[in-house]
Amino acid sequence: MPTINNPMLKRRMEALRKGWYKFSKNPVSVVGLFFVLAVSFIAAFAPYIAPYPQHAGRFVNFADASQPPSWKHLCGTDVFGRDILSRIFFGFRYSLMMGVVVLSLVVPVGVVLGLIAGYYRGTWIDTVIMRITDVFLAVPPLILALAVCSVLTPSVFHAMMAVSLMWWPWYTRLVYGLASSLRNEFFVQAAEVAGASRSHILFREILPNCVSSIFTKMSLDMGWVILIGSALSFVGLGAQPPTPDLGTMVADGSKYLPDQWWIAIFPALAIMITVLGFNLIGDGFRDLFALEET
Repeated sequence: MPTINNPMLKRRMEALRKGWYKFSKNPVSVVGLFFVLAVSFIAAFAPYIAPYPQHAGRFVNFADASQPPSWKHLCGTDVFGRDILSRIFFGFRYSLMMGVVVLSLVVPVGVVLGLIAGYYRGTWIDTVIMRITDVFLAVPPLILALAVCSVLTPSVFHAMMAVSLMWWPWYTRLVYGLASSLRNEFFVQAAEVAGASRSHILFREILPNCVSSIFTKMSLDMGWVILIGSALSFVGLGAQPPTPDLGTMVADGSKYLPDQWWIAIFPALAIMITVLGFNLIGDGFRDLFALEET
């Protein structure tokens, strides 16, 4: 086995081994990690592993319509004869894309606003940022997303924008509390005395001490964002047919319950597994970072 001569790389590898050891001590979190990796793999290689990849688009085969689960169609077919398992594989793509895009937009905005408001606590900057944040937090998230989507053309892009609009205040509130407590620490005061710039203090001194909490919330929020996106699609304000979105598939299948139960049940189980996987990973990260802080 080759040896690692770089001391920095060696320390990082050792930290990764210790982190995995602590994370793996929680078997439930490992199960969540398996779910997420499986869903991510399926989403990435859906065109190659789906039994009928052509069924993810505009496809109709009434000869095989409404077929129950069988060896030919493991999850059955819908009323248009499309293979449900193949559409679930492609539906994972839109669910993961919703979570990744939304968090990529809201985390930087929320974190920066929270850092600024927390560092300048007690000033007019703090008042303006946090009062705007409180206004958004006062409105139930799903209601706000439904209101935004209802005035726009239903699409995946507009659903992402609506969820992003309602999600950034949670990161602002989280980082605000962390930055408010860290601004009086000795290392921050030492940086101020040394003449460090405000940006250096915010992003090099305070932010690194907030990363664990932010990362844990991101892993938990990934599941919630997917769930909210599926809810918007369920009421017709997200992805539109024939896009194989899981929420849309559940909505279409619910019309045929209980006789053709497989049309709605299997996409709903796919949503449950995805959300559960991210929530279990989030719990594992929370326990991991809590152990490191003690």
